[in-house]
Amino acid sequence: MADTSYDYDLFVIGGGSGGVRAARLAALTGAKVAVAEEYRMGGTCVIRGCVPKKFMVYASGYGKHIKHAKGYGWSVGDVSYDHAVFASAMHAEVDRLSGIYHRNLANAGVEIFEERAEFVDANTLRLKTSGKTVTAAKILIAVGGRPWMPSPENLPGVEHTITSNEIFDLETLPKHLVIAGGGYIAVEFAHVFAGLGVKTCLVYRGDTVLRGFDEDVRMAVHEGLKEAGVRVITQTVFEKIEKVEGEDLPLCVHLKNGHNINADVVMMAVGRRPNTESLGLEAAGVEVSDGGAVMVDEWSKTNVPSIWAVGDVTDRVALTPVAIREGHAFAETEFYDKPWHFDHSDIPTAVFTQPEVGTVGMTEADARKKYGHVDIYKTRFRPMKNMLNGDTSRVLMKLVVKPDDEKVLGVHIVGDDAAEMIQAVGIAIKMGVTKPDFDRTCALHPSVAEELVTMRQKWVPEVTSNS
Repeated sequence: MADTSYDYDLFVIGGGSGGVRAARLAALTGAKVAVAEEYRMGGTCVIRGCVPKKFMVYASGYGKHIKHAKGYGWSVGDVSYDHAVFASAMHAEVDRLSGIYHRNLANAGVEIFEERAEFVDANTLRLKTSGKTVTAAKILIAVGGRPWMPSPENLPGVEHTITSNEIFDLETLPKHLVIAGGGYIAVEFAHVFAGLGVKTCLVYRGDTVLRGFDEDVRMAVHEGLKEAGVRVITQTVFEKIEKVEGEDLPLCVHLKNGHNINADVVMMAVGRRPNTESLGLEAAGVEVSDGGAVMVDEWSKTNVPSIWAVGDVTDRVALTPVAIREGHAFAETEFYDKPWHFDHSDIPTAVFTQPEVGTVGMTEADARKKYGHVDIYKTRFRPMKNMLNGDTSRVLMKLVVKPDDEKVLGVHIVGDDAAEMIQAVGIAIKMGVTKPDFDRTCALHPSVAEELVTMRQKWVPEVTSNS
């Protein structure tokens, strides 16, 4: 029964995937639910993340496909790319998807406030534009994350740069794009713009991109960037950025290693942070981490009994499907009397480089750290499709196996359609698949994926000799 002492049974702050799922499911029980979203319904994924990014990946990939078609007998005439045409279609689709989110909430009976909500206390929120104050028995924080930017004091000239939020709004292609960072956002956009014919440079403080991924995957992606024509500069960072008016490449990026790079667009892709600044969490007594993430338990509960949080704002696993499952679990637990919480282990993940990465389970390093000895099966090969088209890129496949029970701890793929493969493999990993299960599975020939079930030889590291 609804608590009539509050304006709402549930108030959700944030209209992204996690918050929308929770609000819609709660409202379908007859609960009085509201959502406040200060920008556009759909959140990072739909508006300025996975969806428009994947469209850009598709767009950049067509150039390579056209080039490779000659090897299969296709005669291709003069071709050109019109960024304005593509961008218009991409933004129209984003608008359509955002509208669907809005309609689904409205159809479920959710009240929508298109403005920012901030905490007054543990059960009270102030809507910033209208000044209205509302109360709720339960409040769900689902405000996501935002790109992190260094301050002008730490990086002079940072105001001349853009982030992954603004990259989608470029009306024309850059002449020379410089990207700071080596995470998935940095490497994905480096491939995108290189594929669109843009001179692209990536600057990374480490020695190999994609820190936290399996080492073989990191090496394959790093080499793939260079094969795609991306200039990769490692072990240095930006020192300052100067703007010179009237130049064809008006931005001069000064690196800590003493070198300079001239560009017309500079993108900062150096991490993301939970979007909790000025949310009023201190007024509600909600505990946050040093990085600003809302601290929650496995049930997405904060330290305040009336407040929960899901999605990127908790800094657990910053993936849209994870936010959706967390929001779903919250709604069914609190409004359907079906208590469950999401299991964050063995989540399949993709990085949409070209070729793309698909990974699920443990890296080799993490497995060795936990179990000591592990068995490794891996292969690198040129796929059948590339034998005629001139593409020299190779596929990497790797299995990490626990020796005592032969349980497969991790699967890592770098190659075309790796994301599609890893989604199916993720089911098997979640079920506790063993290496003999892989071995008993009949290969589907000819396919790239058949290599997953035909690897029989354990990989043994090469032993170097000083003699």
